[in-house]
Amino acid sequence: MKENRRKLVALDAEDLAAISAHCQDAVLKLKDVRFLPAERRFVLELNRFAWEEGEKQKERRKSVLHFERVQNAATQGINQRDKEQVLCLLAVLYTPEDPPAGTIDLVFSGDFQIRLTVECVEVQLTDMDASWQASSVPVHKD
Repeated sequence: MKENRRKLVALDAEDLAAISAHCQDAVLKLKDVRFLPAERRFVLELNRFAWEEGEKQKERRKSVLHFERVQNAATQGINQRDKEQVLCLLAVLYTPEDPPAGTIDLVFSGDFQIRLTVECVEVQLTDMDASWQASSVPVHKD
């Protein structure tokens, strides 16, 4: 696999849109999602499809997506007791409320969602060393 690891930082809505594109179709288990209220941090360990390598590469990468300055986290439709539940991340969306404060929605397939209330956009995506050949390319039905 190529060693073209990503480390992206988002400090505004435009930056966050780029991170969202890199995370589209990432899969994770609920046990790999953590809210650390004392640190005001929200962390997801995910396996993202490396869209930037092109569909022919079919590569997944172990990555960490973390959000800073998080005041609150709430879920919709997610069974928080089922730690083995697999989630597929579709988008990361920012809605300003009292800029730079606002909400960041993590939108998953199956009508699942995590909403973060944040002081501002401060997000980082970091690829880890692990990567592997994916068995298929994610497909979206219109």
